[in-house]
Amino acid sequence: MRAVTPSRIGQPRVGETVRIDEVLRFRAAHAAARDAIHLPLDADTLAEQIGALGQGVAGVVESRVTDRAEFLRRPDLGREPRTVVDIPADTGADIGIVVADGLSTTAVAAHAAPMIGALKEVFDGRLVIAPVVIARNARIAIGDAIGDHLGVTTVLVLVGERPGLSVDDSLGVYLTHRPRPGRRDSDRNCVSNIHPPGGLEYRAAARTLAALVDGARTLGASGVRLKDGSTSLSC
Repeated sequence: MRAVTPSRIGQPRVGETVRIDEVLRFRAAHAAARDAIHLPLDADTLAEQIGALGQGVAGVVESRVTDRAEFLRRPDLGREPRTVVDIPADTGADIGIVVADGLSTTAVAAHAAPMIGALKEVFDGRLVIAPVVIARNARIAIGDAIGDHLGVTTVLVLVGERPGLSVDDSLGVYLTHRPRPGRRDSDRNCVSNIHPPGGLEYRAAARTLAALVDGARTLGASGVRLKDGSTSLSC
């Protein structure tokens, strides 16, 4: 069982206590999870990686919080951009991509750029992608205001998911059709647990998202009414 799951099961013991090597692994995992939450996102490096994909210069916005501590205390402020004047308006593009650090900057640093590369590949020639926007100290709903400002049909928010003691670098992608401020969580679809090689692969996630985008464009809505028709796993 230990060979097929990263969960801490069947841990070897010495007398009445867990073995010291298991204790040290637990402490290391706990430290990695804390770092994933508290370390700031290196937006400059991420913007360079996105630029290397041929997606142009990524814009950077801040949420209404002032630092990571306030981000954790005030989720509401992380859902709204401080300003959007520095990013393009009314692009008329089909797809907007927002990279939000969320609760794991580790996940965003490791997986956002290759995930965007996979999305670019799956949409190439079919749908136009607006310039990517990086949002610091941001929650998922920040994509509503940004997508509305970009004037896109569908916004995809790549966000660092809450880290645990087994995985600290899991990325999620949330899809909202016709984004605008005030959208509810029930208006979104998500593809989660993206962190190869232990989690969902980039291309599999991109195929699922492409199927959901196509479904949203046909249905005219996303969220609880939209079901994934692909063979990849989504939630």
